[in-house]
Amino acid sequence: MTYYDQLHRSLQINTTPTRIISLVPSQTELLVDLGLEASIVGVTKFCVHPKHLRISKAVVGGTKQINIEKIKALNPDIILCNKEENTKEMIEVLEKVAQVHISDVYNLEDSFQLIEMYGELFKRDRIATALVGNIKLEREAFQLQFQNKTTLKAAYFIWKKPWMVAASDNFIHEMLKEAGFINVFENQNRYPEIHLDSATLAAADCIFLSSEPFPFKEAHVIALKSKFPDKEIKIVDGELFSWYGSRLLKSYEYFKTLHN
Repeated sequence: MTYYDQLHRSLQINTTPTRIISLVPSQTELLVDLGLEASIVGVTKFCVHPKHLRISKAVVGGTKQINIEKIKALNPDIILCNKEENTKEMIEVLEKVAQVHISDVYNLEDSFQLIEMYGELFKRDRIATALVGNIKLEREAFQLQFQNKTTLKAAYFIWKKPWMVAASDNFIHEMLKEAGFINVFENQNRYPEIHLDSATLAAADCIFLSSEPFPFKEAHVIALKSKFPDKEIKIVDGELFSWYGSRLLKSYEYFKTLHN
């Protein structure tokens, strides 16, 4: 049977895959929540939800570097990747081992499509449909409660040395809008490097320091507060802004806390 991934690449899969390797943390968690934990044979060192997976499953590397011999030995039916998180060179090597399904997620609709794709591919249609429905309910409840709130301008930092922010054309940007904030860097593309004396940054009401991929700490908040005493500066949960699988169920409740 022919299936397609989010790059519109075709995969010929005749039987439901039962040996899955996931090289994307948010997709690994999604598999578990679809009831597929028993089918997972390999994960990355960054697949931290649920925590026990890195003990019960083989760890085959990270999102950028993999142990290809370890992957071969696991004899996977399918390997799940992501266009942004995994490299083109990795994909080319992995395709010689097994079928590779690549996600490409920029917004909520892409996320819903991926969940439904997995539901079809792994015969978990009912669970996938219910999951998408529950995320939409959380979204609707948040929008109803905060539809009349004043929209604040935000800058979302993902890295230090150099300072880098989430601009447009990525999932974090879309989730900032979902959370009710205006991204001050929305006129720039992807993840630009910036200077702290940036005029665009100066226009922000609040500065968010993401907990990942750079592990911002309270010391960074204090340092930035001395430079920007008039701005709200806060470490935010990067997973709830950038993980596009079942963790979205928790995102909107978290967004409420940012406003409150």
